[in-house]
Amino acid sequence: MHVTRFDKAKPYEAPGHFDMKMFRLQGRDAGPADVLWLGVSHLLPGGHTTFNASPEEKFYVVLDGAVTIESDTGTETLLPWDSCRIAPNENRALKNNTNKPATILLAMPLPKPAP
Repeated sequence: MHVTRFDKAKPYEAPGHFDMKMFRLQGRDAGPADVLWLGVSHLLPGGHTTFNASPEEKFYVVLDGAVTIESDTGTETLLPWDSCRIAPNENRALKNNTNKPATILLAMPLPKPAP
């Protein structure tokens, strides 16, 4: 078992993320993982990401507040415990359009090991 206490979670930066504070919970530099990593992001009011795609599948779960997610197929506002999947290479943007902070959980696959 590998436990990460939230008060010890490591912050990280990601390009194209604005007015957001992000922490790794499991995987990558937060500990051992075989197939995926978990992170949590706090979006300040007006916090957002750019509209772009990456080759990795993404799963988002809103834990607190409201997060609007725009994708190639439309725009949805997720409330606490709502979730969505973003397919590999699907454009997406996240935005907090409210006056309250929002918190979102992210799950993404790890890169496949080189042969």
